[in-house]
Amino acid sequence: MKKPTNGFILCTSLLLVLLVSCSLFAQVGTTSLHGTVLDKSGAVVGSAKIKIVKTDQGIAYESTSGERGEYQFLSLVPGSYSLSVEAVGFRKFEQRDIELLVNNPATVNVTLEVGSTTQTVEVSAQAAAINTTDASLGVAFNNQQVKELPMESRNVPDLLTLQAGVVYIGNNPNIDTNIDTRSGAVNGARSDQSNVTLDGIAVNNRAGNAFTSVLPVTLDSVEEFRVTTTNYNADQGGAGGAQVSLPSLS
Repeated sequence: MKKPTNGFILCTSLLLVLLVSCSLFAQVGTTSLHGTVLDKSGAVVGSAKIKIVKTDQGIAYESTSGERGEYQFLSLVPGSYSLSVEAVGFRKFEQRDIELLVNNPATVNVTLEVGSTTQTVEVSAQAAAINTTDASLGVAFNNQQVKELPMESRNVPDLLTLQAGVVYIGNNPNIDTNIDTRSGAVNGARSDQSNVTLDGIAVNNRAGNAFTSVLPVTLDSVEEFRVTTTNYNADQGGAGGAQVSLPSLS
């Protein structure tokens, strides 16, 4: 048997590094759901069966609440989900139309009512999903908002200008665009310090211009997007300015 050549070993190593890198990138541009299962008295309910289903695809994820009644689902694809909770001695709990936004951890606490498991309590009105997991600040726009907001350019990153802390200065005649990329600034940072990602892959304009992507990002190709202006997590790092996350439609 022939011994592998140095070139073969090098190619194999590069392929392995590429595969690992792709798997790491895939962790970005997701979301998560956390919560606590309680009864009417406020006592925690452990060992409850938790199930969430992505509405448009029917993909289901299952878990069990811990001793303190806590549950969590990590690395979820952004979108609309339904949540169901079952526990012995309690009525089944169901909540639909839970909108999970990109890079915006949501918390949904569940209160179970005593009764038969054949009985179901349905919650139709959804309270605002509050991020109590981290200190990141940013506004998320879902698919419906992205499609309904007027945009002459049909370039989704242009919606960044609707965010608090973002200033568009591209029409300032005192700026020489040949040497200065400050067509927009987030919390005072230069636009070439921002980071735009599509499904976790960096798509920044090489010139560093604000609100631009090297790939077309149209209204019909984006599930939603979020601009994290400050306190972003390590999984969104890579730049000192705003973090723009764009997950494509699945």
